[in-house]
Amino acid sequence: MEYMPTTAVWEVTMGCNMQCKHCGSRCKEPLPDELTTEEALDLCDQIGDLGLQWITLSGGEPLTRKDICQLIARLRQNNVIPNIITNGWLLTEEMLDQLLEAGVGSLAISIDGLGEKHDYMRRPGSFERDMKTLELMDRKGATTAVITTVTKGNINDLEEMYQVFKEKNVKLWQLQIGLPMGNLKDQSDLIMDPEQVEDLLDFMYSKLNQGEMKVYPADCVGYYTDKDSILRGMILGYDEPVVWSGCGAGKHGFGILQNGEILGCTSIRDRDFIEGSIRERSLRSIWEDEESFSWSRKMSKDKLSGQCKECMHGDTCLGGCSNTRITMQGDVYGENEYCAYSLRLKKCSKIIEQKEDKEELLATAYGLAKTGEYEVAKIVAEKLEALGETSNDFYSVAGFIYFTLGKYEKSLAYNEAVLKVDQADTYAKKGKGLCLCKMNQVEEGLRYIEMAANETSAEDMEPYEDWIATLCGLGNTEEALRVFEKAEEKQAGFIEKHQETYDLLKAN
Repeated sequence: MEYMPTTAVWEVTMGCNMQCKHCGSRCKEPLPDELTTEEALDLCDQIGDLGLQWITLSGGEPLTRKDICQLIARLRQNNVIPNIITNGWLLTEEMLDQLLEAGVGSLAISIDGLGEKHDYMRRPGSFERDMKTLELMDRKGATTAVITTVTKGNINDLEEMYQVFKEKNVKLWQLQIGLPMGNLKDQSDLIMDPEQVEDLLDFMYSKLNQGEMKVYPADCVGYYTDKDSILRGMILGYDEPVVWSGCGAGKHGFGILQNGEILGCTSIRDRDFIEGSIRERSLRSIWEDEESFSWSRKMSKDKLSGQCKECMHGDTCLGGCSNTRITMQGDVYGENEYCAYSLRLKKCSKIIEQKEDKEELLATAYGLAKTGEYEVAKIVAEKLEALGETSNDFYSVAGFIYFTLGKYEKSLAYNEAVLKVDQADTYAKKGKGLCLCKMNQVEEGLRYIEMAANETSAEDMEPYEDWIATLCGLGNTEEALRVFEKAEEKQAGFIEKHQETYDLLKAN
């Protein structure tokens, strides 16, 4: 099986003792089709059989379910770590003792503001009760965690909330964007503006290494900025940045509704995304069905729209959080308005649009290309093109930028423009060859790459490196080895510099 699940979110009930103004599920009373205890325990066994490492139990309010400790214990018996998200109202000392004894992993309390602001969103008296509960959890040695849904109503209070949580010895604080779904759809004035995502990331980033509390983004916040990657690495326990690798719905995670229906993510409320029910077939059969979760498993960059369709990270990112696109655009293939990387590009575009100095812009394009800021470099190149820049220096750097971004026809045109002026330009010959290979004109492309390699000096072996890489990509091992020998003749020690690649080719 290509996809192996590691986690899931299970809405064990739609029953709730609060009617929060931002509840995405509009929870009230338990629904009549809720899984029975017997059915739920059997599902726990199926979850274990599928090999999940952990699962989050939510709702509704999961603690309103009388058999919650039975479910936790059964999941533990199946070597699955059960975590809980709760509004905290029912988390008394007796309940906490029972949960800990049953084997609960982490307990996260949803807190959406200070004092009256939190109570307004949830229930009068809730904030004071939650503060006492955090103190109780700390005394009992439970990991104190908080989840906050960020809206216009509380985004300016995050610093003050941080100080309060710090006093309560909170260890984990996750921030997620309030999206227009469920009850919050009726409170549109509270929805964050896309531009505020940067403020949210800036706040979380400012708390790095400030103490024991880890403040980190939910999957709906990001993506592909330095700060976002550092924060993701931090929460995963890495010293290095970790980039967003795409929505995990139906790939390494899934959602379970209160009635046993399975979907990619419980945040998605559209019934078109239901993949099946455990009342009709096993959880494993649903997961392993090749047609299940096809919207996610078969997602590709070319299906997306707007900036997501053009983005250099699109093949990996695949539009970020799927539910964000659905709720904001009404389409799973829509552009993600809350993407921090896209917002940064738009901001850069406004700045570059004001520039008129060609020399300054050309130097900027070179600098950005050198540091890997290819999409910003493309914006500069487009500005230079609009200004009528026709120098070979411009054509050369533009050819490189567009090739890196996968715009091969555009890159080819710029490389050919260089060769019209200077037929001996080996860099442009190599660039043209690489473009042709990418455009499935392999024979002609390799001819140009070979010409470039033959015409360069021993001090510049980059054409040989690209030649070998292209042949390897085409699966032509024998020819790649021949080029290695040819390169060694030109520059002694070339094979030694690329020994690992050479040995791999020889082994094949």
